[in-house]
Amino acid sequence: MSVVALPAYAQLSDADEAALSDLYRRGTPSNTLRAWERDLAYIAAWKTASFGRPLTWPEDEKVALRFILDHARDLTKKPGPAQDVAMELIAIGLRRELTCPAPATLDRRIASWQAFHRMRNLPSPFSSPLVQQARQKARRANARPRTPKSPRPVTRDILEALLATCDDSHRGIRDRAMLMLAFASGGRRRSEITALNVEDIGRDDFAAKGLLWIRLLETKTTKKDQAPRLPMKGRAARALMHWIEVTKLTEGPLFRPVSLSDRPLPRRLASDALRTILRHRLVLAGLPADFATPHGLRAGFLTQAALDGAPLAAAMKLSLHRSAVQAQKYYADVEISENPATDLLGD
Repeated sequence: MSVVALPAYAQLSDADEAALSDLYRRGTPSNTLRAWERDLAYIAAWKTASFGRPLTWPEDEKVALRFILDHARDLTKKPGPAQDVAMELIAIGLRRELTCPAPATLDRRIASWQAFHRMRNLPSPFSSPLVQQARQKARRANARPRTPKSPRPVTRDILEALLATCDDSHRGIRDRAMLMLAFASGGRRRSEITALNVEDIGRDDFAAKGLLWIRLLETKTTKKDQAPRLPMKGRAARALMHWIEVTKLTEGPLFRPVSLSDRPLPRRLASDALRTILRHRLVLAGLPADFATPHGLRAGFLTQAALDGAPLAAAMKLSLHRSAVQAQKYYADVEISENPATDLLGD
């Protein structure tokens, strides 16, 4: 069947395509864009090393199929073209080892490749039935047990141990506020915490109800035009207000670096600052520095909600999980003997 070429007036001009690309970028979270760019660099290098030519748009189905096959097996003891390409990618720092990448890594790179096709309004080779079938078989063949993003969830008891290490210095007040906000507002991601500005904290209900409203301008699952407002009350709200009051902040970054002389600096914390702060507080609490990662605060919120018998739907309204299946995993991880449903008749 022949394909009829569209007339010139029905095709996007270069300016239209540039505007569409710009719109796509402005409507995508910055973390996602960075991941796409890293993946595209890897894919482009792989294509050049494998075929001796750059990426084409839309990409050929055979190239997509070869990409899946080359990343669906352990190349450690399999000399050949695929291993040579992998070695070249390792040499330039784009690949770590010859072992088979995790299915999630392959899925992410394919998703990035598909996103760039969508950005150009082009059909993706991964929509082909043959390629989809190969992808399913690769995923099944290399399935691995689910590995949590944090070794352990930071549940209430662990959080209390961390908070006990926070003194009344500016650093201690800041760390206390950050840790409590990250946990109590639904298990916020570290990038969401460091992106907050003073103006994002609604304080109208604090005097009367002890309630703050946290406005998240952009998250992994929401865009700027959705900007969810999340409630935070009790000790967590008081800790955050204490930080704002002692620093006399009125605008700009909410959480900032603190100098060696214990003076808050006028710039934003690095996006990975929560990891450093958490490791520091873990050590002070007598725990290993790698006991948990910042995602442990998110996992800890949902795990504690399950332990306390909070309905999954209620917890998801704060965590902003779009998938009940994903959020349910934290509930499923709770030791069955600790399930509140085992105490329905009391002692």
